Amino acid sequence: MSDLPPRDPHESFGDDIEDGSEDGFDEIVAAETERDPDLAVIEAGSRTLRTQGGPQQPDVPGRPEDPEVDRALREVEAELATRWGETKLEPSVTRIAALMDVLGEPQRSYPSIHITGTNGKTSTARMIEALLGAFELRTGRYTSPHVQSITERISLDGAPISAERFIETYNDIRPYVEMVDAQQEYRLSFFEVLTGMAYAAFADAPVDVAVVEVGMGGSWDATNVIDGDVAVVTPIDLDHTDRLGETTAEIAGEKAGIIKQDATVILAQQPVDAAQVLLKKAVEVDATVAREGLEFGVVARQVAVGGQLLTLRGLGGEYDEVYLPLHGPYQAHNAAVALAAVEAFFGVGSQRPEPLDIDTVRKAFAAVSSPGRLEVVRRSPTVVLDAAHNPAGARATAEAVGEAFDFSRLIGVVGASGDKNVRGLLEAFEPIFAEVVVTQNSSHRAMDADELAAVAVEVFGEDRVQVEPRLPDALEAAITLAEEEGEFAGGGVLVTGSVITVGEARLLLGRA
Repeated sequence: MSDLPPRDPHESFGDDIEDGSEDGFDEIVAAETERDPDLAVIEAGSRTLRTQGGPQQPDVPGRPEDPEVDRALREVEAELATRWGETKLEPSVTRIAALMDVLGEPQRSYPSIHITGTNGKTSTARMIEALLGAFELRTGRYTSPHVQSITERISLDGAPISAERFIETYNDIRPYVEMVDAQQEYRLSFFEVLTGMAYAAFADAPVDVAVVEVGMGGSWDATNVIDGDVAVVTPIDLDHTDRLGETTAEIAGEKAGIIKQDATVILAQQPVDAAQVLLKKAVEVDATVAREGLEFGVVARQVAVGGQLLTLRGLGGEYDEVYLPLHGPYQAHNAAVALAAVEAFFGVGSQRPEPLDIDTVRKAFAAVSSPGRLEVVRRSPTVVLDAAHNPAGARATAEAVGEAFDFSRLIGVVGASGDKNVRGLLEAFEPIFAEVVVTQNSSHRAMDADELAAVAVEVFGEDRVQVEPRLPDALEAAITLAEEEGEFAGGGVLVTGSVITVGEARLLLGRA
Protein backbone atom coordinates (compact mmCIF):
# COMPACT_ATOMS: atom_id res chain seq x y z
CA MET A 1 0.00 0.00 0.00
CA SER A 2 1.14 3.54 -0.63
CA ASP A 3 2.37 5.76 2.21
CA LEU A 4 0.67 8.73 0.61
CA PRO A 5 -2.18 10.21 2.65
CA PRO A 6 -5.67 9.35 1.40
CA ARG A 7 -7.70 11.84 -0.59
CA ASP A 8 -10.29 13.84 1.27
CA PRO A 9 -13.07 11.24 1.66
CA HIS A 10 -15.74 13.81 0.89
CA GLU A 11 -14.14 15.03 -2.32
CA SER A 12 -15.89 14.14 -5.58
CA PHE A 13 -13.85 13.31 -8.64
CA GLY A 14 -16.74 13.49 -11.06
CA ASP A 15 -15.98 17.07 -12.11
CA ASP A 16 -12.47 16.10 -13.24
CA ILE A 17 -13.97 13.74 -15.77
CA GLU A 18 -16.96 15.70 -16.90
CA ASP A 19 -14.91 18.71 -17.94
CA GLY A 20 -13.21 16.54 -20.54
CA SER A 21 -9.73 16.77 -19.02
CA GLU A 22 -9.30 13.02 -19.15
CA ASP A 23 -8.40 12.00 -22.71
CA GLY A 24 -10.85 9.57 -24.23
CA PHE A 25 -12.91 9.26 -21.10
CA ASP A 26 -15.38 11.97 -22.02
CA GLU A 27 -16.95 9.42 -24.36
CA ILE A 28 -17.87 7.32 -21.35
CA VAL A 29 -19.61 10.24 -19.74
CA ALA A 30 -21.45 11.01 -22.97
CA ALA A 31 -22.61 7.42 -23.14
CA GLU A 32 -24.41 7.65 -19.82
CA THR A 33 -27.95 8.52 -20.78
CA GLU A 34 -31.01 9.84 -19.02
CA ARG A 35 -29.13 11.43 -16.18
CA ASP A 36 -31.63 12.94 -13.76
CA PRO A 37 -30.75 16.39 -12.34
CA ASP A 38 -32.19 15.25 -9.00
CA LEU A 39 -29.27 12.84 -8.69
CA ALA A 40 -27.03 15.84 -8.04
CA VAL A 41 -28.80 16.42 -4.73
CA ILE A 42 -27.99 12.90 -3.59
CA GLU A 43 -24.50 12.86 -5.05
CA ALA A 44 -23.64 16.12 -3.27
CA GLY A 45 -23.77 14.24 0.01
CA SER A 46 -21.99 11.10 -1.17
CA ARG A 47 -18.35 10.31 -1.56
CA THR A 48 -17.05 9.23 -4.94
CA LEU A 49 -13.84 7.40 -5.56
CA ARG A 50 -11.21 7.78 -8.25
CA THR A 51 -7.44 8.42 -8.39
CA GLN A 52 -5.04 10.52 -10.59
CA GLY A 53 -3.61 -13.54 -14.15
CA GLY A 54 -5.22 -15.48 -12.14
CA PRO A 55 -5.46 -19.23 -12.32
CA GLN A 56 -7.28 -20.74 -15.27
CA GLN A 57 -10.89 -21.29 -14.31
CA PRO A 58 -11.72 -25.01 -14.46
CA ASP A 59 -14.74 -26.37 -16.20
CA VAL A 60 -17.72 -27.31 -14.06
CA PRO A 61 -17.36 -30.70 -12.35
CA GLY A 62 -19.34 -33.82 -13.19
CA ARG A 63 -20.35 -36.62 -10.84
CA PRO A 64 -17.57 -38.09 -8.64
CA GLU A 65 -15.83 -41.07 -10.22
CA ASP A 66 -15.60 -42.93 -6.91
CA PRO A 67 -18.95 -44.75 -6.40
CA GLU A 68 -18.78 -44.32 -2.62
CA VAL A 69 -18.15 -40.60 -2.87
CA ASP A 70 -20.93 -40.28 -5.42
CA ARG A 71 -23.30 -42.15 -3.10
CA ALA A 72 -22.38 -39.92 -0.16
CA LEU A 73 -22.83 -36.78 -2.24
CA ARG A 74 -26.25 -37.96 -3.38
CA GLU A 75 -27.22 -38.52 0.24
CA VAL A 76 -26.24 -34.95 1.10
CA GLU A 77 -28.15 -33.65 -1.92
CA ALA A 78 -31.19 -35.68 -0.87
CA GLU A 79 -31.07 -34.27 2.66
CA LEU A 80 -30.75 -30.71 1.36
CA ALA A 81 -33.68 -31.34 -0.99
CA THR A 82 -35.97 -31.93 2.00
CA ARG A 83 -35.57 -28.25 2.92
CA TRP A 84 -37.25 -25.22 1.40
CA GLY A 85 -36.03 -24.68 -2.14
CA GLU A 86 -34.50 -21.44 -3.37
CA THR A 87 -37.84 -20.03 -4.50
CA LYS A 88 -39.52 -20.50 -1.13
CA LEU A 89 -38.26 -18.22 1.59
CA GLU A 90 -39.15 -16.23 4.67
CA PRO A 91 -37.55 -12.80 4.24
CA SER A 92 -35.24 -12.47 7.21
CA VAL A 93 -31.67 -13.30 8.22
CA THR A 94 -32.75 -14.59 11.63
CA ARG A 95 -32.03 -18.26 10.96
CA ILE A 96 -28.72 -17.79 9.14
CA ALA A 97 -27.57 -15.36 11.85
CA ALA A 98 -28.37 -18.00 14.47
CA LEU A 99 -26.35 -20.56 12.51
CA MET A 100 -23.40 -18.20 12.23
CA ASP A 101 -23.57 -17.61 15.97
CA VAL A 102 -23.33 -21.29 16.91
CA LEU A 103 -20.58 -21.79 14.30
CA GLY A 104 -18.50 -19.02 15.89
CA GLU A 105 -19.11 -16.32 13.23
CA PRO A 106 -16.86 -17.84 10.52
CA GLN A 107 -17.90 -15.14 8.02
CA ARG A 108 -16.06 -12.52 10.09
CA SER A 109 -12.66 -14.21 9.80
CA TYR A 110 -11.92 -12.80 6.33
CA PRO A 111 -12.71 -9.66 4.30
CA SER A 112 -15.32 -9.97 1.58
CA ILE A 113 -16.61 -8.51 -1.66
CA HIS A 114 -20.41 -8.77 -1.81
CA ILE A 115 -22.22 -8.76 -5.17
CA THR A 116 -25.87 -8.10 -5.95
CA GLY A 117 -27.83 -6.99 -9.04
CA THR A 118 -30.18 -8.59 -11.54
CA ASN A 119 -27.85 -9.86 -14.26
CA GLY A 120 -24.13 -10.48 -14.56
CA LYS A 121 -23.44 -11.39 -10.93
CA THR A 122 -21.79 -14.77 -11.50
CA SER A 123 -19.62 -13.63 -14.42
CA THR A 124 -18.54 -10.58 -12.43
CA ALA A 125 -17.77 -12.76 -9.40
CA ARG A 126 -15.60 -15.06 -11.51
CA MET A 127 -13.70 -12.07 -12.91
CA ILE A 128 -13.13 -10.65 -9.43
CA GLU A 129 -11.94 -14.04 -8.26
CA ALA A 130 -9.49 -14.33 -11.17
CA LEU A 131 -8.07 -10.88 -10.50
CA LEU A 132 -7.60 -11.51 -6.78
CA GLY A 133 -6.00 -14.87 -7.49
CA ALA A 134 -3.61 -13.29 -9.98
CA PHE A 135 -2.44 -11.01 -7.18
CA GLU A 136 -1.66 -14.10 -5.10
CA LEU A 137 -4.58 -13.93 -2.70
CA ARG A 138 -6.34 -17.10 -1.63
CA THR A 139 -9.97 -16.74 -2.65
CA GLY A 140 -13.30 -18.26 -1.74
CA ARG A 141 -16.21 -17.76 -4.14
CA TYR A 142 -19.87 -18.46 -3.43
CA THR A 143 -22.27 -18.23 -6.38
CA SER A 144 -25.66 -19.58 -7.40
CA PRO A 145 -27.36 -21.36 -8.99
CA HIS A 146 -25.09 -24.12 -10.24
CA VAL A 147 -24.90 -25.21 -13.88
CA GLN A 148 -24.30 -28.94 -13.39
CA SER A 149 -22.98 -29.81 -9.93
CA ILE A 150 -23.96 -28.43 -6.55
CA THR A 151 -20.26 -28.31 -5.63
CA GLU A 152 -19.77 -25.47 -8.15
CA ARG A 153 -21.37 -23.07 -5.72
CA ILE A 154 -18.42 -23.11 -3.32
CA SER A 155 -14.99 -22.51 -4.84
CA LEU A 156 -11.51 -22.21 -3.35
CA ASP A 157 -8.63 -20.73 -5.33
CA GLY A 158 -10.69 -20.61 -8.50
CA ALA A 159 -11.84 -24.25 -8.43
CA PRO A 160 -15.04 -25.83 -7.11
CA ILE A 161 -14.42 -27.69 -3.88
CA SER A 162 -14.14 -31.43 -4.27
CA ALA A 163 -17.12 -33.65 -3.62
CA GLU A 164 -15.25 -35.08 -0.63
CA ARG A 165 -14.75 -31.63 0.88
CA PHE A 166 -18.35 -30.67 0.18
CA ILE A 167 -19.55 -33.77 2.04
CA GLU A 168 -17.11 -33.18 4.91
CA THR A 169 -18.22 -29.55 5.27
CA TYR A 170 -21.87 -30.56 5.36
CA ASN A 171 -21.24 -33.22 7.97
CA ASP A 172 -19.21 -30.76 10.07
CA ILE A 173 -22.01 -28.20 10.30
CA ARG A 174 -24.98 -30.59 10.31
CA PRO A 175 -25.22 -30.85 14.14
CA TYR A 176 -25.32 -27.05 14.37
CA VAL A 177 -27.89 -26.85 11.58
CA GLU A 178 -30.11 -29.30 13.48
CA MET A 179 -29.63 -27.24 16.66
CA VAL A 180 -30.83 -24.08 14.89
CA ASP A 181 -33.69 -25.97 13.23
CA ALA A 182 -34.96 -27.00 16.67
CA GLN A 183 -34.92 -23.40 17.93
CA GLN A 184 -36.54 -21.64 14.99
CA GLU A 185 -40.11 -21.44 13.72
CA TYR A 186 -38.92 -22.64 10.28
CA ARG A 187 -36.04 -24.94 9.46
CA LEU A 188 -33.05 -23.49 7.67
CA SER A 189 -33.63 -23.49 3.92
CA PHE A 190 -31.55 -25.20 1.23
CA PHE A 191 -29.84 -21.91 0.40
CA GLU A 192 -29.24 -20.98 4.04
CA VAL A 193 -27.49 -24.29 4.74
CA LEU A 194 -25.33 -23.91 1.62
CA THR A 195 -24.44 -20.37 2.68
CA GLY A 196 -23.41 -21.64 6.10
CA MET A 197 -21.31 -24.32 4.44
CA ALA A 198 -19.58 -21.77 2.21
CA TYR A 199 -18.72 -19.43 5.07
CA ALA A 200 -17.45 -22.32 7.17
CA ALA A 201 -15.37 -23.71 4.30
CA PHE A 202 -13.82 -20.31 3.65
CA ALA A 203 -12.85 -19.93 7.31
CA ASP A 204 -11.44 -23.46 7.43
CA ALA A 205 -9.32 -23.00 4.28
CA PRO A 206 -8.55 -20.20 5.32
CA VAL A 207 -9.10 -17.67 2.54
CA ASP A 208 -7.68 -14.17 2.23
CA VAL A 209 -10.91 -12.81 0.75
CA ALA A 210 -14.39 -14.14 -0.03
CA VAL A 211 -16.30 -13.20 -3.18
CA VAL A 212 -19.98 -13.67 -2.40
CA GLU A 213 -22.96 -13.43 -4.75
CA VAL A 214 -26.40 -12.87 -3.23
CA GLY A 215 -29.08 -15.43 -3.93
CA MET A 216 -31.97 -12.98 -4.23
CA GLY A 217 -32.32 -9.33 -3.32
CA GLY A 218 -29.92 -8.23 -0.63
CA SER A 219 -31.38 -6.99 2.67
CA TRP A 220 -32.78 -10.33 3.80
CA ASP A 221 -30.68 -12.60 1.60
CA ALA A 222 -28.92 -15.34 3.56
CA THR A 223 -25.53 -14.10 2.41
CA ASN A 224 -26.13 -10.73 4.09
CA VAL A 225 -24.62 -11.72 7.43
CA ILE A 226 -21.30 -10.50 6.03
CA ASP A 227 -20.21 -6.88 6.02
CA GLY A 228 -18.56 -6.58 2.64
CA ASP A 229 -15.60 -4.22 2.45
CA VAL A 230 -16.69 -3.72 -1.17
CA ALA A 231 -20.33 -3.88 -2.27
CA VAL A 232 -20.90 -4.42 -5.99
CA VAL A 233 -24.23 -3.75 -7.70
CA THR A 234 -24.49 -5.08 -11.25
CA PRO A 235 -27.29 -3.73 -13.53
CA ILE A 236 -30.73 -3.84 -11.94
CA ASP A 237 -33.79 -4.77 -13.96
CA LEU A 238 -37.18 -6.36 -13.37
CA ASP A 239 -36.96 -9.92 -12.03
CA HIS A 240 -38.49 -11.68 -9.02
CA THR A 241 -41.01 -8.83 -8.94
CA ASP A 242 -43.34 -10.81 -6.68
CA ARG A 243 -40.69 -10.74 -3.95
CA LEU A 244 -38.50 -7.71 -4.62
CA GLY A 245 -40.88 -5.10 -6.01
CA GLU A 246 -42.51 -4.10 -9.26
CA THR A 247 -40.18 -1.21 -10.15
CA THR A 248 -36.42 -1.00 -10.45
CA ALA A 249 -36.46 1.53 -7.59
CA GLU A 250 -38.22 -0.94 -5.29
CA ILE A 251 -35.84 -3.71 -6.32
CA ALA A 252 -32.87 -1.42 -5.73
CA GLY A 253 -34.18 -0.76 -2.23
CA GLU A 254 -33.86 -4.46 -1.43
CA LYS A 255 -30.47 -4.82 -3.10
CA ALA A 256 -29.10 -1.74 -1.34
CA GLY A 257 -29.20 -3.80 1.86
CA ILE A 258 -25.70 -5.13 1.15
CA ILE A 259 -24.22 -1.60 1.36
CA LYS A 260 -22.68 -1.40 4.82
CA GLN A 261 -21.17 1.34 6.96
CA ASP A 262 -17.97 2.82 5.45
CA ALA A 263 -17.90 0.31 2.60
CA THR A 264 -16.90 1.09 -0.96
CA VAL A 265 -19.76 0.72 -3.44
CA ILE A 266 -19.10 -0.15 -7.09
CA LEU A 267 -22.15 0.70 -9.18
CA ALA A 268 -22.67 -0.58 -12.70
CA GLN A 269 -24.79 1.63 -14.94
CA GLN A 270 -28.30 1.67 -13.48
CA PRO A 271 -31.78 2.97 -14.31
CA VAL A 272 -32.11 6.46 -12.86
CA ASP A 273 -34.63 5.51 -10.18
CA ALA A 274 -32.46 2.59 -9.05
CA ALA A 275 -29.36 4.81 -8.95
CA GLN A 276 -31.17 7.32 -6.75
CA VAL A 277 -32.03 4.64 -4.21
CA LEU A 278 -28.53 3.15 -4.17
CA LEU A 279 -26.81 6.52 -3.82
CA LYS A 280 -29.17 7.55 -1.05
CA LYS A 281 -28.29 4.40 0.89
CA ALA A 282 -24.58 5.10 0.35
CA VAL A 283 -25.05 8.57 1.85
CA GLU A 284 -26.87 7.13 4.87
CA VAL A 285 -24.03 4.74 5.76
CA ASP A 286 -21.18 7.06 4.71
CA ALA A 287 -20.07 4.69 1.97
CA THR A 288 -17.68 5.63 -0.82
CA VAL A 289 -19.17 5.35 -4.32
CA ALA A 290 -17.62 4.68 -7.71
CA ARG A 291 -20.01 4.78 -10.68
CA GLU A 292 -19.61 3.19 -14.08
CA GLY A 293 -19.58 5.91 -16.70
CA LEU A 294 -18.08 8.46 -14.32
CA GLU A 295 -15.36 7.07 -12.08
CA PHE A 296 -14.66 3.98 -14.21
CA GLY A 297 -15.89 2.31 -17.38
CA VAL A 298 -15.21 0.77 -20.77
CA VAL A 299 -13.20 3.19 -22.92
CA ALA A 300 -12.94 0.98 -26.01
CA ARG A 301 -13.67 -2.54 -27.12
CA GLN A 302 -13.31 -4.54 -30.30
CA VAL A 303 -14.34 -8.05 -31.22
CA ALA A 304 -11.47 -10.52 -31.20
CA VAL A 305 -11.13 -14.22 -31.91
CA GLY A 306 -12.84 -16.03 -29.04
CA GLY A 307 -13.75 -12.87 -27.18
CA GLN A 308 -12.91 -9.17 -27.19
CA LEU A 309 -10.05 -6.73 -26.66
CA LEU A 310 -10.74 -3.99 -24.12
CA THR A 311 -9.43 -0.71 -22.85
CA LEU A 312 -10.80 -0.19 -19.37
CA ARG A 313 -10.79 2.93 -17.26
CA GLY A 314 -10.25 1.93 -13.66
CA LEU A 315 -10.09 3.87 -10.42
CA GLY A 316 -6.32 4.07 -10.82
CA GLY A 317 -6.03 4.90 -14.50
CA GLU A 318 -6.31 3.24 -17.87
CA TYR A 319 -5.70 -0.45 -18.61
CA ASP A 320 -5.28 -1.15 -22.31
CA GLU A 321 -4.97 -4.30 -24.44
CA VAL A 322 -6.97 -6.42 -21.99
CA TYR A 323 -8.14 -9.61 -23.70
CA LEU A 324 -11.37 -11.09 -22.36
CA PRO A 325 -12.33 -14.53 -23.73
CA LEU A 326 -16.06 -13.85 -23.32
CA HIS A 327 -18.51 -12.41 -25.83
CA GLY A 328 -20.80 -9.42 -25.70
CA PRO A 329 -20.82 -5.77 -24.61
CA TYR A 330 -22.31 -6.75 -21.26
CA GLN A 331 -19.27 -8.86 -20.42
CA ALA A 332 -17.03 -5.87 -21.14
CA HIS A 333 -19.09 -3.86 -18.65
CA ASN A 334 -18.87 -6.73 -16.16
CA ALA A 335 -15.10 -6.61 -16.59
CA ALA A 336 -15.02 -2.88 -15.82
CA VAL A 337 -17.08 -3.44 -12.68
CA ALA A 338 -14.87 -6.35 -11.57
CA LEU A 339 -11.70 -4.34 -12.10
CA ALA A 340 -13.04 -1.39 -10.11
CA ALA A 341 -14.11 -3.73 -7.29
CA VAL A 342 -10.64 -5.26 -7.01
CA GLU A 343 -8.99 -1.83 -7.20
CA ALA A 344 -11.25 -0.67 -4.37
CA PHE A 345 -10.40 -3.76 -2.34
CA PHE A 346 -6.69 -2.98 -2.68
CA GLY A 347 -7.28 0.65 -1.74
CA VAL A 348 -6.63 2.17 -5.14
CA GLY A 349 -7.98 5.70 -4.91
CA SER A 350 -8.04 5.94 -1.14
CA GLN A 351 -4.76 4.50 0.13
CA ARG A 352 -2.63 4.22 -3.00
CA PRO A 353 -2.57 6.40 -6.11
CA GLU A 354 -0.97 3.95 -8.52
CA PRO A 355 -3.00 1.50 -10.64
CA LEU A 356 -2.77 -2.27 -10.41
CA ASP A 357 -0.01 -4.00 -12.34
CA ILE A 358 -1.22 -4.08 -15.94
CA ASP A 359 0.43 -7.39 -16.84
CA THR A 360 -1.20 -9.11 -13.89
CA VAL A 361 -4.58 -7.65 -14.83
CA ARG A 362 -4.17 -8.85 -18.42
CA LYS A 363 -3.15 -12.32 -17.26
CA ALA A 364 -6.17 -12.58 -14.98
CA PHE A 365 -8.76 -11.49 -17.53
CA ALA A 366 -7.30 -13.76 -20.22
CA ALA A 367 -7.92 -16.74 -17.93
CA VAL A 368 -11.56 -15.98 -17.15
CA SER A 369 -14.31 -18.40 -18.13
CA SER A 370 -18.03 -18.36 -17.43
CA PRO A 371 -19.69 -21.71 -18.20
CA GLY A 372 -23.17 -21.44 -19.63
CA ARG A 373 -22.72 -17.81 -20.69
CA LEU A 374 -22.48 -17.72 -24.50
CA GLU A 375 -20.48 -20.91 -24.27
CA VAL A 376 -19.76 -22.79 -27.51
CA VAL A 377 -20.08 -26.54 -26.87
CA ARG A 378 -20.23 -27.93 -30.41
CA ARG A 379 -19.27 -27.05 -33.96
CA SER A 380 -20.85 -27.90 -37.30
CA PRO A 381 -23.42 -26.73 -36.57
CA THR A 382 -22.35 -24.41 -33.79
CA VAL A 383 -24.27 -24.92 -30.55
CA VAL A 384 -24.11 -22.11 -28.00
CA LEU A 385 -25.40 -22.23 -24.43
CA ASP A 386 -26.55 -19.14 -22.55
CA ALA A 387 -28.34 -19.00 -19.21
CA ALA A 388 -30.41 -15.87 -19.91
CA HIS A 389 -33.66 -16.27 -17.99
CA ASN A 390 -35.25 -12.81 -17.94
CA PRO A 391 -35.94 -10.18 -20.62
CA ALA A 392 -32.96 -7.98 -19.74
CA GLY A 393 -30.59 -10.93 -19.89
CA ALA A 394 -32.14 -12.13 -23.14
CA ARG A 395 -31.74 -8.71 -24.76
CA ALA A 396 -28.06 -8.63 -23.79
CA THR A 397 -27.56 -12.15 -25.12
CA ALA A 398 -29.31 -11.37 -28.41
CA GLU A 399 -27.08 -8.34 -28.93
CA ALA A 400 -23.95 -10.35 -28.13
CA VAL A 401 -24.92 -13.19 -30.49
CA GLY A 402 -25.36 -10.75 -33.33
CA GLU A 403 -21.95 -9.25 -32.67
CA ALA A 404 -19.89 -12.37 -31.97
CA PHE A 405 -21.38 -14.93 -34.39
CA ASP A 406 -22.16 -14.72 -38.08
CA PHE A 407 -25.16 -17.05 -38.14
CA SER A 408 -27.18 -17.05 -41.34
CA ARG A 409 -29.87 -19.11 -39.59
CA LEU A 410 -30.16 -19.42 -35.81
CA ILE A 411 -32.46 -21.93 -34.13
CA GLY A 412 -33.46 -21.38 -30.52
CA VAL A 413 -34.02 -24.07 -27.92
CA VAL A 414 -35.90 -22.52 -25.02
CA GLY A 415 -36.83 -24.12 -21.71
CA ALA A 416 -37.90 -21.64 -19.05
CA SER A 417 -39.12 -21.59 -15.46
CA GLY A 418 -42.81 -20.97 -14.89
CA ASP A 419 -42.22 -18.04 -12.54
CA LYS A 420 -40.35 -15.96 -15.16
CA ASN A 421 -41.51 -13.39 -17.70
CA VAL A 422 -41.38 -15.85 -20.58
CA ARG A 423 -43.16 -13.55 -23.03
CA GLY A 424 -40.56 -10.84 -22.49
CA LEU A 425 -37.78 -13.40 -22.86
CA LEU A 426 -39.20 -14.77 -26.12
CA GLU A 427 -39.81 -11.28 -27.51
CA ALA A 428 -36.16 -10.42 -26.89
CA PHE A 429 -35.04 -13.45 -28.92
CA GLU A 430 -37.63 -13.20 -31.69
CA PRO A 431 -35.52 -10.96 -33.99
CA ILE A 432 -32.58 -13.38 -34.01
CA PHE A 433 -34.31 -16.79 -34.06
CA ALA A 434 -35.39 -18.14 -37.45
CA GLU A 435 -37.31 -20.84 -35.57
CA VAL A 436 -37.66 -21.85 -31.94
CA VAL A 437 -37.96 -25.31 -30.39
CA VAL A 438 -39.68 -25.06 -27.01
CA THR A 439 -39.00 -27.68 -24.37
CA GLN A 440 -38.77 -28.13 -20.62
CA ASN A 441 -36.08 -29.15 -18.19
CA SER A 442 -36.38 -31.64 -15.34
CA SER A 443 -36.94 -29.06 -12.59
CA HIS A 444 -40.28 -28.92 -10.81
CA ARG A 445 -40.19 -25.17 -11.60
CA ALA A 446 -40.05 -25.80 -15.35
CA MET A 447 -42.84 -24.31 -17.43
CA ASP A 448 -44.83 -26.96 -19.26
CA ALA A 449 -43.67 -27.19 -22.86
CA ASP A 450 -47.19 -26.84 -24.26
CA GLU A 451 -47.83 -23.74 -22.14
CA LEU A 452 -44.55 -22.25 -23.30
CA ALA A 453 -45.42 -23.13 -26.89
CA ALA A 454 -48.71 -21.25 -26.63
CA VAL A 455 -46.84 -18.08 -25.69
CA ALA A 456 -44.19 -18.73 -28.35
CA VAL A 457 -46.83 -19.03 -31.07
CA GLU A 458 -48.17 -15.60 -30.12
CA VAL A 459 -44.65 -14.13 -30.40
CA PHE A 460 -43.20 -16.06 -33.35
CA GLY A 461 -46.21 -17.33 -35.25
CA GLU A 462 -47.21 -20.97 -35.55
CA ASP A 463 -44.91 -21.75 -38.49
CA ARG A 464 -41.78 -20.86 -36.51
CA VAL A 465 -42.52 -22.88 -33.37
CA GLN A 466 -41.83 -26.57 -32.74
CA VAL A 467 -42.62 -28.38 -29.49
CA GLU A 468 -40.38 -31.12 -28.08
CA PRO A 469 -41.12 -31.73 -24.38
CA ARG A 470 -37.94 -33.80 -23.89
CA LEU A 471 -34.74 -31.77 -24.00
CA PRO A 472 -32.73 -34.46 -25.89
CA ASP A 473 -35.39 -34.42 -28.62
CA ALA A 474 -35.40 -30.63 -28.67
CA LEU A 475 -31.63 -30.50 -29.16
CA GLU A 476 -31.80 -33.07 -31.96
CA ALA A 477 -34.63 -31.19 -33.67
CA ALA A 478 -32.80 -27.87 -33.45
CA ILE A 479 -29.55 -29.28 -34.79
CA THR A 480 -31.46 -30.86 -37.68
CA LEU A 481 -33.10 -27.52 -38.49
CA ALA A 482 -29.74 -25.75 -38.35
CA GLU A 483 -28.17 -28.33 -40.65
CA GLU A 484 -30.75 -27.55 -43.32
CA GLU A 485 -28.48 -24.66 -44.27
CA GLY A 486 -25.92 -27.17 -45.51
CA GLU A 487 -22.49 -28.23 -44.33
CA PHE A 488 -20.72 -24.99 -45.15
CA ALA A 489 -23.50 -22.56 -44.31
CA GLY A 490 -23.90 -20.56 -41.12
CA GLY A 491 -26.59 -22.42 -39.21
CA GLY A 492 -26.44 -22.45 -35.43
CA VAL A 493 -28.34 -23.34 -32.26
CA LEU A 494 -28.74 -21.28 -29.09
CA VAL A 495 -29.95 -23.12 -25.98
CA THR A 496 -31.33 -20.73 -23.39
CA GLY A 497 -34.13 -19.78 -20.99
CA SER A 498 -32.84 -21.21 -17.72
CA VAL A 499 -29.62 -22.16 -15.95
CA ILE A 500 -31.11 -25.63 -15.44
CA THR A 501 -31.90 -26.03 -19.14
CA VAL A 502 -28.35 -24.99 -20.00
CA GLY A 503 -26.83 -27.33 -17.44
CA GLU A 504 -28.81 -30.32 -18.67
CA ALA A 505 -27.98 -29.50 -22.30
CA ARG A 506 -24.33 -29.23 -21.33
CA LEU A 507 -24.43 -32.77 -19.95
CA LEU A 508 -26.25 -34.10 -22.99
CA LEU A 509 -23.67 -32.52 -25.27
CA GLY A 510 -20.79 -34.13 -23.41
CA ARG A 511 -19.41 -31.19 -21.47
CA ALA A 512 -19.50 -32.80 -18.03
